[in-house]
Parts: sequence; structure tokens; C-alpha cells
Amino acid sequence: MATALDLGCGIGGATRGLRQAGFSRVIGVDTEPQPHYCGGEFIRADALEVIQDAAWLAEQGVDFTWWSAPCQRWSQMCLCRPELQAQYPDLVTPMRPLLFASGLPYVMENVVGCPLTDPVMLCGRMFGRLLYRHRLFEAGNGIWLQQPPHDEALLHDTPASKAGHWEPGTVMSIAGHVAPIGLARELMGIDWHVPRESLVEAVPTYKARWIGERVLEQLARAAA
Repeated sequence: MATALDLGCGIGGATRGLRQAGFSRVIGVDTEPQPHYCGGEFIRADALEVIQDAAWLAEQGVDFTWWSAPCQRWSQMCLCRPELQAQYPDLVTPMRPLLFASGLPYVMENVVGCPLTDPVMLCGRMFGRLLYRHRLFEAGNGIWLQQPPHDEALLHDTPASKAGHWEPGTVMSIAGHVAPIGLARELMGIDWHVPRESLVEAVPTYKARWIGERVLEQLARAAA
């Protein structure tokens, strides 16, 4: 029995993946209401405040924390436009010491370009999906992740469509006004109804499952 905290949960892509990995309980936390959240437990709160509430974390029996900070600051669009990047807060840098201080094993997820420490990179093609959607994952407080093989020539053998303009024979880019929405959900491993604007911000469930399985293995070894 293990409990995870999904900070910045959104619709719960990570929540679903962690449950599939074997976590018996996942608590979602987000600053905004999430009517399409897939989990059973949701708290509307500031993630930076929740992680500092040691008494509450102990009361809930939290074993592991997942943190998905808003990614706009590190998007390719913002990285090449400093004036635009400044409009979005950096919620990775202030969270890291709080995660350390909590003592809880953690993983931080974000886009390529985000200043994560020694992250692994997961690509949708590693999981047999016609989707690239590279994402970085930093692990800490006793958890480590090994980079799986990522053969660029083999896995990137198909051109990607422009966001919102998918064509058969291309790898879908799930961003903006992506369509068809049913195919986008399938490629993300999202098997519940979510609006387009929420889907494009989500974590693919199978990536969270891959992370969660390794976390649970290491938690079990530490407890043995």
C-alpha cells in the first residue's frame, strides 16, 4: 500500500499512470478547479504550501510526491523570447528545496528546456505511440531513474505534423487546437473525456506509469 501526491495534477494524467503502476492511493492537488480530474481525491490548494505541511503529509501517509509545474516558461516559444518568458513564473526553482526538505521521494516533470537536475527524457515513441512529446523527469530524495534507450534515427523516422494540423502518416503534435481529439486522447493514454485545452497540458499516462513502477520498486527495496 503506497500513497502518492500529484501536485499540479490538472486532469490527472500522472494520477492515472501512478494508479496503473500500483499506487493504492493518489491525492491530486491543483490551484484551479479540475472538473475533469480522473482521481477520487482532489484538493484545491497551492502546491508550494501543501508540500511544507509536514503534519498533513504524515497524516495522509504520503510516500511519494509528483510535481508537474506549469511549463509555459520553458516552452520553445518563451525560451527564444525573454520578454514573454518573464510573464510566467518559475515554479521549479522554489519547489526543489521544499521537496528536499519534505524528505519524501519525488519526481519533477516538465518540458525540454526546463532546468531540471540530471533528468531522464521520455519520448512517446519509446512506448509504441505515434507521438514524440519529449518530457523530462528529475528524481530525488532516494529515487533514481535510468535513461532508457532513445535511438533518434529509429524512433524519429516519421515526420511530425504541425500542431492542430494532423495528417495521416505523420506523428501527431498535441498542442493548440489539436484534432481529431479522439486520436489525441488515445495517443496520450487518456481514456476519459477531457476538453482539448486540458488535454494538451496533460502528462501521458503511460509515462507516469513507467516512472511509478520504478518508484514503487525502489520504495519496496528501501522498506525490506
